[in-house]
Amino acid sequence: MRFLVTGGAGFIGSHLVDALMKSGNEVRVLDDLSAGSLENIKLWLENDRFGFIKGDMRNPEVVEEAVKGVEAVFHLAANPEVRIGSQSPELLYETNVLATYNLLNAIKGSDVKFLVFTSSSTVYGDAEVIPTPEDYAPLEPISVYGGAKLAAEALISGYAHTFGFKALIFRLANIIGERSNHGVIYDFISKLRKNPEELEILGDGTQRKSYLHVSDTVEGILQIFEHFRKGDRTVDFYNLGNDDWITVREIAEIVSEEMELTPKFRFTGGVDGGRGWKGDVKFMRLSIEKAKKTGWGPRLNSYEAVRRTVRELLGRGFFTLLPRTLSWPR
Repeated sequence: MRFLVTGGAGFIGSHLVDALMKSGNEVRVLDDLSAGSLENIKLWLENDRFGFIKGDMRNPEVVEEAVKGVEAVFHLAANPEVRIGSQSPELLYETNVLATYNLLNAIKGSDVKFLVFTSSSTVYGDAEVIPTPEDYAPLEPISVYGGAKLAAEALISGYAHTFGFKALIFRLANIIGERSNHGVIYDFISKLRKNPEELEILGDGTQRKSYLHVSDTVEGILQIFEHFRKGDRTVDFYNLGNDDWITVREIAEIVSEEMELTPKFRFTGGVDGGRGWKGDVKFMRLSIEKAKKTGWGPRLNSYEAVRRTVRELLGRGFFTLLPRTLSWPR
């Protein structure tokens, strides 16, 4: 197939591009490189089946050009920083909502048959049901980021039903792995490199969430997409996460252990009952039973995903460092 991947030079997007290219598809990437890097997709830059457009999705003309001649769009372009919502809500609107609106307007007059969108667990807010299923309601985001993702979901659903294309929406847990350049693991490593004696931890450390390695994420996206495109649903939603969860303090302990350090942990205490920041969902674990029914399941649990990510970000080979019970790929 011919695919467009928005945000394809970013963390998750570049791993998705790798998988699509290795499967023999034609892939075009649209990315403004504000969060992504050409280094992530350098393997494909000279390949005849690959094309790259550097452009800002806030510009409708750029998006209209990007969708020409493609059959399916994987829309991953977004500002990934949940915390930025309290300082710059307008930026989250522009990069997460306006960009999606421009893409949908371009799709409605094109030959695109499928749109796949990476949303977020933050659309659920402080869910009272854990693990949280896709049909949980009411959806009440507690961050501007979550609100922007939910707004994009609603626009996609409306456009798909109105203009005759199919849309698949993934609500992702915390995705981690090689090439990530933000998030708690990245932050802990950066802080300990600056000061090996002490580690500042936002909140009270009891925040507990589910983490999924990017390799499992991409596998799930592609497998469920194949399942979806053969079905008759116009719009469908799937959670992608893990069956377990892990606390922020436990992540700090794993990072410290892998860096062979014994820092003093300094908890900031946080806001609103120990959250790391305003809008931080303190407890998150998604139900992935619907995804499992398609045959997908995570190979690494949250603890294994965290440890593997630390080793990847430290530039150490995971082949010899993983426990003997694990192997990659499977």
